[in-house]
Amino acid sequence: MDFSSVSILCLGDVMLDRFLYGSMERISPEAPVPVLLLDKRREMAGGAGNVASNITALGGKAVLVGLVGNDEAGGLLRSALAGQQNVVDATVKTTVRPTICKTRFIAVHQQVVRADEESRLPLQPAEAADLCAEIEARITGVQAVVVSDYGKGVCSPQVLDHVFRAAKAQGIPVFVDPKSADYRLYCGATCITPNAKELAAASGLPVETEAMVEAAARKVMADAEADAILATRSEKGMMLVQRDGAVVSIPTRAREVFDVSGAGDTVIATMALAVGAGLAFEQAMCVANAAAGVVVGKLGTATADIQEVLHELDEQSGPDEAPHLLPLAAARAQVQRWQARGLKVGFTNGCFDILHPGHVSLLAEARAACDRLVVALNTDASISRLKGPERPVNTLDSRARVMAAVRYVDAVVAFEEDTPLETIQTLMPDVLIKGADYKPENVVGADIVMAAGGRLVLANLAEGHSTTSTIGRIRRV
Repeated sequence: MDFSSVSILCLGDVMLDRFLYGSMERISPEAPVPVLLLDKRREMAGGAGNVASNITALGGKAVLVGLVGNDEAGGLLRSALAGQQNVVDATVKTTVRPTICKTRFIAVHQQVVRADEESRLPLQPAEAADLCAEIEARITGVQAVVVSDYGKGVCSPQVLDHVFRAAKAQGIPVFVDPKSADYRLYCGATCITPNAKELAAASGLPVETEAMVEAAARKVMADAEADAILATRSEKGMMLVQRDGAVVSIPTRAREVFDVSGAGDTVIATMALAVGAGLAFEQAMCVANAAAGVVVGKLGTATADIQEVLHELDEQSGPDEAPHLLPLAAARAQVQRWQARGLKVGFTNGCFDILHPGHVSLLAEARAACDRLVVALNTDASISRLKGPERPVNTLDSRARVMAAVRYVDAVVAFEEDTPLETIQTLMPDVLIKGADYKPENVVGADIVMAAGGRLVLANLAEGHSTTSTIGRIRRV
């Protein structure tokens, strides 16, 4: 998974995140509040600036457009941006408002209090004009746009309309982290990423269950004329609702959570990078879920680097989540995690009733054609319809256990139908493998896989081996 050639335009409310660390040893004699003895401070770009930091941490490039005041905090913010590789500082200097600054006081790994410095002044015409000019100058050459709306003024209707029109003219997607409950402001967005509370406020609907989340997402999707809504649901994971695609939900992995600050920035940054790099929305969501899992395990406004995300993807697909026979939904999630890492997933299918050297040869050649191999087994009822009432010899559970133990096989699923077409459509592998006794036009699902950019491999068959002949020899003994 390489994002080094992907550039993202980040538009939104830029701020300085200041962290003051210390210890609490006593209560103030002046008021019933703790006294914090400061011993360390840290300052970094926050808001839309944190989105840019996440993008570069994952290996991409960011162009940051926002407002910075002509003050001390603004100088510190620009210094922080100058110290980051692969961030283009395209922020606009303003003299009518201070730099937004959030100061967090932290003791014993916990926030004690936060102090905010900002202006409630609406965006001024000159500021809007300067922001639009920067958008126009910078949007050529990027692969996606992130709009990070913190409700601090930058994302005015005029600026939003300009960035949506500019992105449409360039044919690039726009991802929006929303603040306003009126999603008509984001008309033209490709994907909007509300959390559960924001989705409930924008839709006016409850979001306790997955069905409720889908209904709420479809309502706000229609308001924004968006292509997709990615709802983040804290410990319940994420749900992707697409206008023209399947609804996909993935869980979080149990972990110790230290701080959720900036997790939304991580999600939208990862989504934009992954889609900008050519990944499908479902694959991008898996990567974003892993990245968010990394940052919530860190204190403060944090980022995840690409190696941490790859490790998290590996952990999510560990042995506890890989039984010998995967349900189709779990197999789909596993395939998407592999593809999100840039791995090519292969698929083959069959009865595999009595495993013999011919089968092993086919599986070996299949695995050589891909990075991960999924084998789909006919269910017992499916085999009986195809082979007759005396088959299968071995039950589905037995066949799946044997197949999962073969070193060439990475996942096993089952299908009830006479053909694996529905399973192939659900998993969308990169490589489809069948025996060389098939003609390409007769391979079920080959047209679908190849139309999506995949390929068909016809593997050589070892002669002299078949389940039918093996059964015949047993019967003659």
